[in-house]
Amino acid sequence: MPSLSERARPTAPAQNAPYLDDLNDAQRDAVLTTEGPVLMLAGAGTGKTKALTTRIAHLLASGRANPWEILAVTFTNKAAREMRDRVASLVGSERAEGLRWMGTFHSVAAQILRRHAEVVGLKPSFTIIDTDDQIRLCKQVIEAAGLDEKRWTGRGMAAVIDGWKNAGQRPSDLAHHEADVFGDGKAIALYREYQDRLITLNAADFGDLLVHNLTIFRSNPDIQAEYHRRFRYMLVDEYQDTNVAQYLWLRLLAKTSDDTPPNICVVGDDDQSIYGWRGAEVENILRFEKDFPGAKVIRLEQNYRSTQPILNAAGAIISNNKGRLGKDLWTEQEGGELIKLRGVWDGEEEARQVAEDIESEQMKGRSLSDMAVLVRASFQMRAFEERFNTNGIPYQVVGGPRFYEREETRDALAYLRLVRNPADDLSFSRVINKPRRGFGDKTLAQLNVLARKNGISMAAAGQLMLETNELKGKAKGAMATFLLSLERWAREAETMKPAELAEMVLEEAGYTDYWKNSKNVQAPTKLENLKELVNAASEFDTLAGYLDHVSLVAERSTESEDGQVWLMTLHAAKGLEFPVVFLPGWEEEIFPSRRSIDENGQVGLEEERRLAYVGITRARESCRISFASNRQVYGRWQNSLPSRFIDELPEEEVDVLSEPGLYGVSAREMPAQSRFADLVLDDSASTYQTPGWKRARQYGRQQTNEPIEGTARLIASSAPGDETFCKGERVAHKKFGEGTVLRAEGTKLEVEFDDVGVKKVISSFLTAA
Repeated sequence: MPSLSERARPTAPAQNAPYLDDLNDAQRDAVLTTEGPVLMLAGAGTGKTKALTTRIAHLLASGRANPWEILAVTFTNKAAREMRDRVASLVGSERAEGLRWMGTFHSVAAQILRRHAEVVGLKPSFTIIDTDDQIRLCKQVIEAAGLDEKRWTGRGMAAVIDGWKNAGQRPSDLAHHEADVFGDGKAIALYREYQDRLITLNAADFGDLLVHNLTIFRSNPDIQAEYHRRFRYMLVDEYQDTNVAQYLWLRLLAKTSDDTPPNICVVGDDDQSIYGWRGAEVENILRFEKDFPGAKVIRLEQNYRSTQPILNAAGAIISNNKGRLGKDLWTEQEGGELIKLRGVWDGEEEARQVAEDIESEQMKGRSLSDMAVLVRASFQMRAFEERFNTNGIPYQVVGGPRFYEREETRDALAYLRLVRNPADDLSFSRVINKPRRGFGDKTLAQLNVLARKNGISMAAAGQLMLETNELKGKAKGAMATFLLSLERWAREAETMKPAELAEMVLEEAGYTDYWKNSKNVQAPTKLENLKELVNAASEFDTLAGYLDHVSLVAERSTESEDGQVWLMTLHAAKGLEFPVVFLPGWEEEIFPSRRSIDENGQVGLEEERRLAYVGITRARESCRISFASNRQVYGRWQNSLPSRFIDELPEEEVDVLSEPGLYGVSAREMPAQSRFADLVLDDSASTYQTPGWKRARQYGRQQTNEPIEGTARLIASSAPGDETFCKGERVAHKKFGEGTVLRAEGTKLEVEFDDVGVKKVISSFLTAA
């Protein structure tokens, strides 16, 4: 028999309540199915937030639950605020104020931990430390363990610990063999010491909030049961983005002693799970029905955002993934523009075409803020930023600084500015100890004082300190080496191309290796940006010309009355929508990302495909995809193959805009299965004026009757005059002397030099010995 309190609850309103009026059939079903486990499988643009908030409002309005008996979690404070505001608009602000358990995973977990801190050795007044404090504490632990702090950094240790905590693993949970990931086999001991110090400090990091909750629930079934009883209804937004710790936390809260099905409703889209690189597990949503037997799956498939051609294109691509639950998006909108697909000669031409399309749309009355350029990787932004600045198109980078404002590009430019002008103290102070060369704060302060006192540059002050023997030990040798390098780089700059100079300076200064050896999760992205900086420099004949160009394009564009074009990565675009979306760089190794596939195989490929799905479904009216047949990598031209995702697009939904002549074969020589058989070589039809096109016209193209399997043979990747070397050949380098090629991968060589040992070099730096 129901309890007295349950019997006394107000009667539920009729199922024609006003807040149900604007729901479609699937949304209404998701709102009214209040009991038992429910998976709301919500496709892009299908109104899942509306269904979720109306469900909460219905639970309150029907008297099924008091506000404090509802647990509603999401991933951002912004999403939680939006959810609360929408509920308040439906049931009144006073009732919504009582939703004290509505927030992010971490904010709710922090409330629980405050109440039971003693269980894990903390006091309720514990401090939640931020990332900077976490890294600082890691550095202290590394130093106390006697480890090399250059090899094993505090940031690297923090990343390893975060990975373990995202998986819900405490030091006692880790297998012994996992200790090899960090600190010469001491990783688990370091993790244990780190946790002990946090307890001593009465502090917790963000990962602890959930991990400590897991410990509390597992070691105290009575506390776990208390919260299960408290939360009569649980709702989870963006379930496809949960990591293992969040999944385990939810499972424990939903667990009952008598295996009664919990009232848990999760909302998500397995096709939009794109955060595997930060711990998200798409398997969490895929196995929901197994975790909660008898769960009801409700598919929200009516799309309110995009036209049918856009939905068909996105659906065709994502249908190639095996790990998905499946759904078919549709819209009541009629007609719609086909997906526009354009192949271009190189990246510069791609940026020019996008800029022209934006200006054309603007002339038709479209606001700039209605248009977005979504790239796979941040290094792709540079070409578009420069083109937008050239054309005077205001733009806004979302999710990070502009290309020339990023840490790594500012550092690299500081090195180059110092080569050009050794008296540039701002650049000198920025890079003198980056990477670390053994200068302490005291030494750098002395350097500043001496420079100001004598009215000289910091570089000159460094030379003076060497002459007066004021520098001792490691600092003395480091200063001498750095100043000699500056002198040599300045001499080389007189004859060397800017791209070759930039690559040499960054390598010899140790800056490239600094990021290669960094444990920072952003290190690979920073290396890609450094490569793109070298690519940009290759377009100039002198270092002065390049640096002057950077100074001009780095200026922020001012917002016009017509808004700004949005420029961001595909990851940053999730949850956003725009009338017009440009998706450039759809080429193999860029998209899908080679790194993602190399590291994660088929799992990585499927996440890349979900990223393509997310990109296409950001568009409301027009989606424009492009790819280039040539890209620069470290200033070297390389051929690129169109992304495999392009051939997964439905032909009937695609309008091909490509100029002929991208591939050096005739149509009859193309493989039968190729979708690019109409891209024939025809100089007269081309209007390209980019460096790559001019180079091809100047030197001619090589045609072949032996197409590469699956696509056409592309134009040779290197410009004539580039030397290629094979294993065993003798070569000479201006700096390293003579040596023997040990390994060759295109223009990248590994050479054992007679005097300096093995070095990795680019073939253009070598001549035959």
